[in-house]
Amino acid sequence: MLDLGTAAMPATYKLASQVEERLLERNQLFEQFFAREAPRLAQACLEMSERFLRGGRLLAFGRGPYATDAQHVSVEFVHPVIVGKRALPALDLSILFRPWLQSILHPEDIVMGFGPPEGDPEVWATLQQAHLHDAMTFALPGFEGSYSVEAATTDSFMHQEMTEILYHTLWETVHVFFEHRELGHDVGQSGFLYPFLGTEKQGTTDLVAEVAASILMKVKDDAKLRAQAAREECEQIGNVVLAIHERLRRGGKLIIFGNGGSATDANDLAIDCVLPPAGYQPVPAVSLSLEPANITAVANDIGTEAIFLRQLIAQARPDDIAIGISTSGGSRNIIMALEEARKRGLLTVALLGYDGGEIKRKQLADFPVVVHSDYIPRIQEVQASIYHVIRETLEVLARGQA
Repeated sequence: MLDLGTAAMPATYKLASQVEERLLERNQLFEQFFAREAPRLAQACLEMSERFLRGGRLLAFGRGPYATDAQHVSVEFVHPVIVGKRALPALDLSILFRPWLQSILHPEDIVMGFGPPEGDPEVWATLQQAHLHDAMTFALPGFEGSYSVEAATTDSFMHQEMTEILYHTLWETVHVFFEHRELGHDVGQSGFLYPFLGTEKQGTTDLVAEVAASILMKVKDDAKLRAQAAREECEQIGNVVLAIHERLRRGGKLIIFGNGGSATDANDLAIDCVLPPAGYQPVPAVSLSLEPANITAVANDIGTEAIFLRQLIAQARPDDIAIGISTSGGSRNIIMALEEARKRGLLTVALLGYDGGEIKRKQLADFPVVVHSDYIPRIQEVQASIYHVIRETLEVLARGQA
C-alpha cells in the first residue's frame, strides 16, 4: 500500500510524486509477467478460437470486485470495440455461477474464473467441475486448468490490472486465430493489430510464435502509455484525491458511471470503495452502471441519453462526487450526467481517453484526467491503474486524518 508518512495532509507536490511512483511501479511487474506468459497465452488463444468455431461460448465469473472482470470479458467479446470484428458468445455468470454453469455448460465451452491474488476455493472447485466436463478452463489465478497462473503480486489492485491486460490480449488475439482458421489465410481485418505478421499465408506454428511476440508489443505500449500518464497527470490525480477526500470528510459519497467496459470499471471502483482490500477503511460509493433495471427502464421510456442523468437526480446530494468514465470523452449520457452534477454543486471528476473529447473541451469536469490514446483497451488498462491509485491514496489521507 502507498505510504506517505504521518503528515495529516501531504503537500500537493509530494502527493503527485507518490502518485507518479505508484503508477510507474506497475510497469516493471507487468512486463516481467507477460515476458514469461506470452507464449502460453498465444497457445491458449489458438485453442479458444478452435472452440468458438465449434460453437463454444466463453463463460466467466468471479466474486466481489472480480465479478467486474467477468462483466468486462463478457462485453469485450459480445460487443467488440474494433469496427468489423464479430460478436463472439460470452456470458457473465457471477451472480450464481456454480448452479448456472452446471445447468448450461457444454464440452466445447471456455470457462474463466477470476479471484484475488490468493485465489478463491469456490471458483477453483467450479473450474474443476467444468474441466471434468471437457471444457477449457482459465484459473486467474490458480494452479490447475487448461490455463492457470499463479498471481505475480499480493497487491490486489495490481493483480486485477494485470489480469485485465491478460484478457484484453486474449480478446485481441482470438480474433487473429479465428479469422486465420475460418478464412484459411493470414489475419484478415485484424492485420492492423499485428502489422508485422505480413500478408502471406502461414502455418499455425509460426502464427503462434508471432502472436506471442505481438502480445509483448502490446504490453510495452501499455507501459509507455502508463508512464506518460504518470508524468503528465500525476499532479492532477493528486488534486483529485485531495478534492474527493475533502468531500468525503463532509459526508459525501462517490457516484460513478460509465458505458460498456467503462461500466465495469465504474462497478469495480465502487466495490473497491465499499469492499476494499484488508486493512482499508470503506468509502461510501455507488455505481449507476450497476443498476440494470433502472438503466433499461430509463432507456426504454426516455432514451439511453438519460440513463445516468435520471439516476443522478434521485441519488445526488450536495457534498457528493460524480465520477464519469469515458474512453472517448464524448458519450452523451456521461455528458448529461456531469452537466446535472455541476448544476447541483457536486464535485465532478472525469477519467477520459483520446484528447478528453467534449467533456474536456466544454469543461464539464472540475478535474479531467486524460489518458492520451485512441485505442480503447490500452486506455482502459491505464484508467484502471489511475482509479486504483486514487483509491489507495484516499486511504492514506483517511489514515492521516484519523
